[in-house]
Amino acid sequence: MTKTHDQKEIIKSSLFQMIAICPEETKDVLAEELRMLGAQSVDPQFKAVHFECDEKLFYEAHLKIRSASRLLRVVKEFAAKDERMLYDQARRVNWGDVLTVKGTFSIEGVPGERGEGVMTSNTISKRVREAMQTWFLDKKGERVLVNLEDPDATFIAFTRGGRCIVSVDTSGKSMHKRGYRSDKHPAPLKETMAASLLMKLGYKGDVPLYDPMCGSGTLAIEAASMALGKAALIHRKKGEFGFERLAFFNSQLWREVQEEARDGKSDELAMPIFASDISAPYIEAARDNALRARVEKFINFSKVDFFESDAPAPTGLIITNVPYGERIKGEFDGDDEMFFKAIGDKLKKSYTGWRAAILVAEASPWKSIGLKPSRKIKLLNGSIEVRLLVFDLYQGSKKGSPEQRALN
Repeated sequence: MTKTHDQKEIIKSSLFQMIAICPEETKDVLAEELRMLGAQSVDPQFKAVHFECDEKLFYEAHLKIRSASRLLRVVKEFAAKDERMLYDQARRVNWGDVLTVKGTFSIEGVPGERGEGVMTSNTISKRVREAMQTWFLDKKGERVLVNLEDPDATFIAFTRGGRCIVSVDTSGKSMHKRGYRSDKHPAPLKETMAASLLMKLGYKGDVPLYDPMCGSGTLAIEAASMALGKAALIHRKKGEFGFERLAFFNSQLWREVQEEARDGKSDELAMPIFASDISAPYIEAARDNALRARVEKFINFSKVDFFESDAPAPTGLIITNVPYGERIKGEFDGDDEMFFKAIGDKLKKSYTGWRAAILVAEASPWKSIGLKPSRKIKLLNGSIEVRLLVFDLYQGSKKGSPEQRALN
């Protein structure tokens, strides 16, 4: 039966308008994640992906999305050509749909452009705050309180081109905080970045995976979670999601979504996952992290020197975030060029038939690896410029390819 225009409008109005925040370089995998989850109107923007979803998918997105750092629900979009219009329009928002009168809040003003006449972040946050408090005083007879330390609701007011989008942070803590990692490693890779790297490589758990310099174990843990179909944030504690303090929180539906996610994961891997490091304390920390993530039994941990060990399987994906500079100890004694050359030599000697993905700092002498990458993906790891170098280490039958000639 074909839906009428009015029916379509009702369905449209019942959808949640959402914004997923991420690094600019990984919005492609985030957009694909959202599409695979069933999100509608997926629209990549600068450092974000806009999408629509129903109420159930809203909760599923918070539980399952791996590559987003924050999720925001759009409260209202309106014209705001100056601060007076911003205040007047913000007073028309039904704030009670999001925040109860007993709740506390903070507002972050974000100007999306610069120049003369553009409202500052302080002006934006002040005017929206005043409008919200006036609305609650008029409608509920009480003034809601600001709390900058631990608010029940964090609102973001973004202005650009004479318009304002007011959204509320529904994720709470940054979504890279899965709840399993300690701080025992000096340069950990964020969980969201690790998952994004794996997704950029098309990893689905259908090939063996090995991280030979695993550090805190983040890549291996995220790979195990993905391969098992385990929800990324299933182990977050009660009250750690932002939406749990908001007026529209549906606790019954949230419990049902969590139970479905737990029931939907696999109990075994299709292909093994290996992780090693030369440092015993790092291996111990990685095991502890994997145990908290409840995937420890699925990862084969070992304390070995990558350069003195054999490949753990005939073929597969080797992926690692390599150290450089002061973090290189032992026989290399901080010699970056010697270290990267040794990586290339080891790949040529022991990993023919594998695919290798090496995350390197842009400032490091990564060309000393001596192999020609089939892909070079520029990224930011925090504030550090990095590249993911992908090498297809072909078998001898493909010796005529450019990649194989680079191996010789």
